[in-house]
Amino acid sequence: MLNSKSIGNKIAEARKKTNLSQAELAQQVSISPQAVGKWERGESMPDIMTLNRLAEILAVDLNYFSESFHRDQIDHTYRESIDQQAYLTEPVSKSENQAGRSWDMSKGNWENADFSGLKNLKEQFSSSNIKNCKFTNSDLSGLILGKNNIELCDFSSSDLTNSKIQSSNLLKNQFNRCSFIDADFSRSNIGKCNFSDADFTGARFDTGCFESNEMTNAVLKHTSFKNTGISDVIFEGMIEDCHFEGCGFYKVKFQGATILNTFFKYNSKFKKVEFSDCKVDRLTYAFLKNNEANLTGITLLAESAY
Repeated sequence: MLNSKSIGNKIAEARKKTNLSQAELAQQVSISPQAVGKWERGESMPDIMTLNRLAEILAVDLNYFSESFHRDQIDHTYRESIDQQAYLTEPVSKSENQAGRSWDMSKGNWENADFSGLKNLKEQFSSSNIKNCKFTNSDLSGLILGKNNIELCDFSSSDLTNSKIQSSNLLKNQFNRCSFIDADFSRSNIGKCNFSDADFTGARFDTGCFESNEMTNAVLKHTSFKNTGISDVIFEGMIEDCHFEGCGFYKVKFQGATILNTFFKYNSKFKKVEFSDCKVDRLTYAFLKNNEANLTGITLLAESAY
């Protein structure tokens, strides 16, 4: 159970334990100091997302703000959080890395951190705000990213094979030379990211948005896009055994692409998709024609060419 007076008292108490002024706390939450004062006086109450952010800043469990959370648990919760932070930042020996240390970095607010070369993350990075961080040359295979906001991060040359990126927002990130083999992108908004030279073999995009992403030399093989809004994207190079179904297209271009054995069905606004200097096999040509594509700019390959 939550009420503004109780929450206000707990914010004030935890703030003082972390030696933060109202102004310093306000800066970290991106609000005015006056708003923090109103919270602490019980005149207003932060929403659940802001409470989650406050819990991270004040090093307490989210349940701390509930009236059922006993006062004598405050010190224990604070110490536990600080111990965890120290555990994450202490040097990792070679033997510990080989053994697969159990990381848990979920529900965090990570900014300007360098996680390059990170390994063994797996399922421990969900429900987080991740901004301007480095993950270059990391082994993130099998990683589950659920309900994350990931912005301005660099994942260059990282392995995200069999990763699951679900219900997340990815904006302005560098994924060049990454492996997304058999990765699953579902219910996610992906925009203005660089996927140059990335390998999407077997990757699946389902029920999300894919907008203004750089796809130069990306590998698309056995890759599927279903119920996905695709806009301001240029597909080029070899596209083989792929699947586009139930997608919405806006300002999409296939340029200098060789498209083989690729399925197109029930896509909206497909007449406006531009094909420039593209080559296709007979099966793909039939799918495109059935989807009412503008066949200008498409050349039918001789059967001996594929």
